[in-house]
Amino acid sequence: MSFIRSERKWLEILRILSESTEPMGAKRLSELMAERGFVLSDRAVQYYLSELDDMGFTYKVGNKGRLLTAEGMAEIECALVEERVGFVISKLERLAFRSTFNPRTGTGDVAYNLSVVADADVEGVSAAFDEVIDRGMGFFSRYGIIDQDPRIPPGHVGFITVCSITMDGVIQKAGVPVNMAYGGRLVIQDGQAEAFADLIGYRGTTVDPLQLFISAGLTSIGSTVSTGTGVVLANVRQVPASAKARVEEVISLMRDQDFMFPVTMDTQVFNLREDPYRLSIVAYSGMNLIGNAIEKGFSIRTEIGAGNISYAKLLQ
Repeated sequence: MSFIRSERKWLEILRILSESTEPMGAKRLSELMAERGFVLSDRAVQYYLSELDDMGFTYKVGNKGRLLTAEGMAEIECALVEERVGFVISKLERLAFRSTFNPRTGTGDVAYNLSVVADADVEGVSAAFDEVIDRGMGFFSRYGIIDQDPRIPPGHVGFITVCSITMDGVIQKAGVPVNMAYGGRLVIQDGQAEAFADLIGYRGTTVDPLQLFISAGLTSIGSTVSTGTGVVLANVRQVPASAKARVEEVISLMRDQDFMFPVTMDTQVFNLREDPYRLSIVAYSGMNLIGNAIEKGFSIRTEIGAGNISYAKLLQ
């Protein structure tokens, strides 16, 4: 581990420079450092910059200030890994808290993922999504398409898919604590879920596990929906075993509102370790829709947990 990672002031200077596309001088850096709780004179910042130059992490652009080198960018990315651990689960937990969906009335907001797709690919992507839904291997039986959103560039549309974190919000509001434990690759044989091939804990990762499995080419969603055999994506939630009756009621109500879960639920599921005090709830991920389209060669940019949206808008 390099010495720079133990120096919070140097690390903060690198972080600030990484967020700027323009050269930055000592005076401006001093002001921004003060905003972040590091009171340093212009001269002190200049000293740190000189040291960073010597280390090869920054370089001077005339009298305009400093920019990061490729080595500096790599250093800040590595140094911030530990800080990013837990970011994914924290974001999803916020979305769960903000989800106000009431399965009894079919009203309120659900959490969603936003996928940006080129206009020319809309028909093909829609067909890929429909395949997964028809097979019952998604989380929700519908999706939305929008084009009026500042996040969607010209010549593209946005596909809205319901994020499974919505389930967490509903279960929590029913008075049951829920832990979003794992994202995994679930092996399907002749239409039956058999075992997890891999699991990644949400609390120990800097990236969304399911996006990682898709980008690494570790799914065969297309094969699964067409033949009944392959590898798809699923999540594992854990709740107290004593809350089984209440959770079953929530599941029944949500299924009446076109949600498609669980795959199974018990104190011991598939090849997970048995825990007599916790129920593991296995649910297919809505990312299976996106993964199927990507496997077919479509280019899709997806933001997991992009926000919350009215459930009624998905029914329009």
